[in-house]
Amino acid sequence: MLEPTAIPRVGEEINSPKLSEFLQLNLGKELVVKEIRQFTGGYSNLTYLVITNQGQWVLRRPPGGVAIQHAHDMGREYRVLEKLKGIYGRIPNPVILCEDESVLGYPFYLMEKINGLILRHPQQLDMEFGASVMRQISESVVDNLALLHQINIHSTGLGKLGKPEGYVGRQVAGWTKRYQHAMTDDIPDMHNLARWMEANQPKDDYPGLIHNDYKYDNLVLDASEPARILAVLDWEMATVGDTRMDLGTSLAYWSEPSEADASPLMSNSVSWLPGNLNREEVVERYAKATGHDPGNILFYYVYGTFKIAVIVQQIYSRWKKGLSQDPRFGELIHGVRFFAHLGKRAIEKGRISDLL
Repeated sequence: MLEPTAIPRVGEEINSPKLSEFLQLNLGKELVVKEIRQFTGGYSNLTYLVITNQGQWVLRRPPGGVAIQHAHDMGREYRVLEKLKGIYGRIPNPVILCEDESVLGYPFYLMEKINGLILRHPQQLDMEFGASVMRQISESVVDNLALLHQINIHSTGLGKLGKPEGYVGRQVAGWTKRYQHAMTDDIPDMHNLARWMEANQPKDDYPGLIHNDYKYDNLVLDASEPARILAVLDWEMATVGDTRMDLGTSLAYWSEPSEADASPLMSNSVSWLPGNLNREEVVERYAKATGHDPGNILFYYVYGTFKIAVIVQQIYSRWKKGLSQDPRFGELIHGVRFFAHLGKRAIEKGRISDLL
């Protein structure tokens, strides 16, 4: 479906005159912002369609009330896109960055608007995708992740984005700490998963570019050829490290049919629709495409479920503190419990598919 927009939510409006003034100073005096619409999907950074007399762009800004150092760093995300230009073609071109918070009250950047399909909310798709088409799309999604993970981070200079050594341990400790900071409800499964990950950490290997939020609704597809990926969006958490950790996050987002029946969050993914690879098939195809040994894939999947649960918890915590008026966020505590339960079931069953 084409990504829907609406009038910006209360408290999340953009000051159009100030934005116009900034753009005129930096991109040309004749440029005028005519309308600003807010994209209604997504749960993290706020995204807007900026309609001007010279075309349309997309504006990204952090949500209100956040104190998460890296997850909403507009400057970092913009510079990642700049680094990827000429290295990886499936990105929106960055247009301009503003880190001066006196302009709008927060940092923001504009990027190219890429017209295409974003597969979000299967029940709202504007067209029918048969099983054969979904199979092609799901294979393309996996192949593209494999392509990202094979980019040479040393010859391209992408290695400067982070420190691959010790990545697994830092992520386990970091996401555990973030959960403790954002925790609102006592969820024993989360504490158990944190202890299990600490005790079962594999050694780092396969250093490469990590997107950190690679999933269906962060991909723009060609409307006339849906299996062709035009762009990968949301590079806010991109770094370098053990690429199997990135695979684990994507696997945790990869919903299977029984999970879609059990959780609204999982039903929003299109990966459970007929024709899609299941998680075990994703790993098999990824390993064949990369030549990488997936190793203890159970660990990476459990890590993914825990990480997503923490992200959802952080969003819910902001809502509970009154820092967001988005009504969707009030139900997210159920998502925290669900992802924690998935991780628990994976450990109990010793597998990553067919968990419920």
